[in-house]
Amino acid sequence: MRKYRFMPGLAATAAVLAFGVAACGDDTGGAASSTSTPAAGGTPAAADLSGNLSGAGSSAQDAAQQAWIAGFQANNPNVTIAYDPVGSGGGREQFVSGGVAYGGTDAGLADDELAGAQKRCGGPDNLIELPVYISPIAVIYNLDGVKDLQLSPATLAGIFAQKIKTWDDPAIKADNPDATLPSTRITPVNRSDNSGTTQNFTDYMAQTAPDAWKTEASGDWPIKGGEAAQGTSGVVDAVKNGKGTIGYADESQAGELGIAKIKVGDAFVAPSAEAASAIVGESKESDDPGKYVFTYTLNRTTTAGGVYPIVLVSYLMACTKYDDAAQGAIVKGYLGYVISAEGQDAAAKNAGSAPISDELRTTLQPAVDAIAGS
Repeated sequence: MRKYRFMPGLAATAAVLAFGVAACGDDTGGAASSTSTPAAGGTPAAADLSGNLSGAGSSAQDAAQQAWIAGFQANNPNVTIAYDPVGSGGGREQFVSGGVAYGGTDAGLADDELAGAQKRCGGPDNLIELPVYISPIAVIYNLDGVKDLQLSPATLAGIFAQKIKTWDDPAIKADNPDATLPSTRITPVNRSDNSGTTQNFTDYMAQTAPDAWKTEASGDWPIKGGEAAQGTSGVVDAVKNGKGTIGYADESQAGELGIAKIKVGDAFVAPSAEAASAIVGESKESDDPGKYVFTYTLNRTTTAGGVYPIVLVSYLMACTKYDDAAQGAIVKGYLGYVISAEGQDAAAKNAGSAPISDELRTTLQPAVDAIAGS
């Protein structure tokens, strides 16, 4: 069985684990190297960096990546960064194999991947995994005449397990007593690629509705049938272009599609940056090895008010050492910008994510400082 570290986190107190829903305070991360100093207002100073940098991974993280790349390249005009939103599984594979300088993933490294990443980086303490992006996974749907869909965990799991087949099923009616539900057949849409979004979504169903969802969490969709699509954008397009369709995607990319409220305790909660970030304080730290590896496991079964539990906390993978020192300097600068107040604010505006707190930034900064560069 593949053992996954679902989410990055911190070996620190719950207060340090908390993610702020608005960036504030001074930036401690330089845009280039440990010798760079922040410009006025917390903006990282431009540096004399030049060259190309490649990354790959999480498609849910794509909107944030584009904001980070644009902001960093504005500060460093001689640097070109390319990020391929191939999916978390592809990002982990490419990073472990050395195909890209950094990777983005919504699910932590499995045991075999962790060993490979440590080897690629030259040892456990040279591997970096930083939580940089927290966002809700929205349950998106396209159903004429239904604007305010509500789903309990068991009903949601029954739909994606293909046990609930029509929109007027008694289970859906029970969750939506005031809605007029058609007899339209349900078409569930899942990711066709190995995906951290899928890993987190199936983890939620496995934790909250084990009687309806009988498979373990997996980055590969475990149920045959339904409709499959490549990447976050593929799922969104398939749901948008279908009829009676339902899928799951990073909330930032849901567009004009319907978004279901999910039952938590006695209330139905809509996805939001604030509700997603609230789950961090409900979760436990993990003991993953490595000085600069920060992971934790989300508590999907919480009944606390104001918490949305279908969440991904996405992170960046990098090394403290690179054969090309100039590339190491760019990685150092880029990660410094990503965790900076400016970088987090850019992602929040472009992707609707919750910026990390000043406390978390302070905790992560030594990992960035440890990256060797020219």
